[in-house]
Amino acid sequence: MQTTMSLKTTDRVMVILRDGKKLIGTLRSYDQFANMVLEDTVERIVVEKNFGDFLLGLYMVRGENVVLMGEIDDELEQQMEQRELLKRVSLPQILQEQKEYKEAQMALLASRESAFDT
Repeated sequence: MQTTMSLKTTDRVMVILRDGKKLIGTLRSYDQFANMVLEDTVERIVVEKNFGDFLLGLYMVRGENVVLMGEIDDELEQQMEQRELLKRVSLPQILQEQKEYKEAQMALLASRESAFDT
């Protein structure tokens, strides 16, 4: 069974990669292997209910790294911000929050591992 993508090369899409990164950009080109070119691309960094966007520009994604891709609904995204389901913060702030979140996760993992060592 063959699946086909029905996106136009003018659609804004979100692509989730194997390493967990979330890219948002305008789809410009793609092939049967899900290799794609995104324009005006940002990496969306989300920590709990806060998010920030890191500008990447023109970006090529190798299809083997794609986990999920879908069209962005701009109106829904704006509604989520207005209802404060998601809050846009500055890039330095989201990077600091991401660092603190990762450090807390590592500390939690270390404490769980030490519990098994005793």
